[in-house]
Amino acid sequence: MRKKLITLIAATLLLVPTAMRADEGMWIPMLLGRNQAAMQKAGMHITAQDIYDVNNASLKDAVLLFGSGCTGEFVSQEGLLLTNHHCGYSYIVRHSTVEHDYLTNGFWAMNRSEEIPCPGLTVTRLVRMEDVTRQVLEGVTDQTSEQDRETIVEKNIQAVCAKAVEGTHYKAIVKPFYYGNQYFMYVNEVFTDVRLVGAPPSNIGKFGGDTDNWMWPRHTGDFSMFRVYVGKDNKPAAYSKDNVPYRPLKHLEISLKGVDEGDFTFVFGYPGTTRRYVTHDYVDMAANQTNPVRIALRTIRLDHYNAAMRRSAGQRLKYASRVASIANGWKKWQGETLGIERLHGVEQKIAQEEQFRKWAADKPEYRDVLDQMEDNYAKMREVELEWTYFSEAVLASDFMRRTIELRGIASRGDDGRVEKMLNDSRKYFEDFEEHSPVDKAIFIECFTYMWERGFAPYMNLKHTTASEVEATLEKIYDKSALNNPKKLEKLLGMKREKMIHAIAKDPAVELFAQAYDYCYSDKKRQQYNTADDNIQRLMRTYIRGMMEQYPDSNFFPDANLTLRVAYGHVEGFRPKDATYYTAYSTIDGIMEKENPDVYDYRVEPRLKELWQKKDYGHYANKKGELPVAFIATNHTTGGNSGSPVLNADGQLVGINFDRCWEGTMSDLLFDPAYCRNISLDIRYCLFIIDKYAGARHLVDEMTLIDN
Repeated sequence: MRKKLITLIAATLLLVPTAMRADEGMWIPMLLGRNQAAMQKAGMHITAQDIYDVNNASLKDAVLLFGSGCTGEFVSQEGLLLTNHHCGYSYIVRHSTVEHDYLTNGFWAMNRSEEIPCPGLTVTRLVRMEDVTRQVLEGVTDQTSEQDRETIVEKNIQAVCAKAVEGTHYKAIVKPFYYGNQYFMYVNEVFTDVRLVGAPPSNIGKFGGDTDNWMWPRHTGDFSMFRVYVGKDNKPAAYSKDNVPYRPLKHLEISLKGVDEGDFTFVFGYPGTTRRYVTHDYVDMAANQTNPVRIALRTIRLDHYNAAMRRSAGQRLKYASRVASIANGWKKWQGETLGIERLHGVEQKIAQEEQFRKWAADKPEYRDVLDQMEDNYAKMREVELEWTYFSEAVLASDFMRRTIELRGIASRGDDGRVEKMLNDSRKYFEDFEEHSPVDKAIFIECFTYMWERGFAPYMNLKHTTASEVEATLEKIYDKSALNNPKKLEKLLGMKREKMIHAIAKDPAVELFAQAYDYCYSDKKRQQYNTADDNIQRLMRTYIRGMMEQYPDSNFFPDANLTLRVAYGHVEGFRPKDATYYTAYSTIDGIMEKENPDVYDYRVEPRLKELWQKKDYGHYANKKGELPVAFIATNHTTGGNSGSPVLNADGQLVGINFDRCWEGTMSDLLFDPAYCRNISLDIRYCLFIIDKYAGARHLVDEMTLIDN
């Protein structure tokens, strides 16, 4: 049966090239004219030029890179922007205290003076993009070595960027596409005075917590609000009380009509990373080697942090942000692995590669590329697993991560570094008694997990039982100066030579050094880097070959945190037999999930009161329901968090915040039957701002369209 299924997959692949699956693709805005006919046939009413235009204000001027890994959008002429709650999470946490707990209770600036500056937060607007492939590859020939090519390309990029922004306040970057077959330059305007305006309580903005993360149906009010400030010339400026709200070239109109099943939508944002064109070697390595290890080791951390968070409000605030970060990848990798297995992803890739081999058999340039790829992946895999253990186990505890700074003092040292570590450690020891048992348990359990699987040979542990290993690890933790304020003060107060010797003898430093030197030996680093460089070069050839193999296909480039458009339709799906998920959820689902005994499912009293009265204002749908979220077939990934979801007329109908768990393999393999992006319905967002928070003044800034 399995052989028959693989044969069917192979037959299907003969008919459907990788780049031509329904609703798949993250398209370059500048080249969107190539997709215009298909988008309009799918239901879009506007033009590609309405979306991206360098000569006139267009939708791209309202879409922003928020921070370094999310998307935001302007929704008023006064610099007001929306993004996800989880994108603004670290800034909400940073401004929260036990007395003023904005994370738990929410925050709403009732006037401009109450808006809170967020140092370090940037918002980036794309001014224009340009294909600079010719300039970047000038001087590169078929005979140029890979090392020389890299040097030439980097030199050319610097020259291209410098020329593009000369005499302006803009910044420019160049990004490779199709593994270096093409290069685009992005000229950007970067804003540095960004202030927190509003955020719902966690029981709205993160309702369902990590339990519901990546899942559908979803009932999360995942949004937060910020405002961009500038100098009086409307140009970016460092924070000043004299700055004024930014006047954007374009802000998004907001549709109160909402969406129905089958409606056209498109997502406009900054997707982070996809690897749609990798070979079966990478897919197999992810599903059967690295993902299982990551999942198991992050489960250990999450179990301990979650237990601590249940013990006190202080612990909940302390660990909330790191738990969210750890859990996001943890759950995504589980869905990705299951998706690869369900689709027989490795077999799919092999079947596709066999077609390429047949096509390339008489083409010397491409004939051996896949064989060489397999050889290099084999060398990479030997090191990849050890590096995965290092990042997910060795660096799992604060205890081990703090050794990095201590070793840095020994190797480089200076009074500033010593003083910084002393100050950081004094803060660390303030809640050491409460934090230490959690961190210690993570340290011991993660190292023991490695030892039990034979992946900690550097530990020099001769023991035969796990309990003996745990006892040794406990001694290392207890004896290290890193966990004793008096010892650490004494250690860092020693004269230079004596201090270096003492640091090297600290049991934590010895253990870390053994792990690092084993995993990152010069031999292993060279083996991995050489294999990786070869794979990148071979992928450049492989992609070029596939484009020749399927000349009529419109190949989209992998995501690389540059502005893209993905389009599809509002559509439910069948995750398993006899189950159908409808395309939208409502506030009724929040009340169905309510559980006062579970933090993630506690419902705010004010929200429940509004629900009981059905006091939804003009944010209800035609049935009188209050929609919360909806799903569609748009191709998204990390970085699309906070992206505007727009209707056929280019009006804002939602804020993208997640993907369905069953489709998280879409970074590698796209399945239109399962891949769905999850978006907050903009009407629920407005309802929370207006009816729940009483911040109607913020809604009044926006341009609302009723029909």
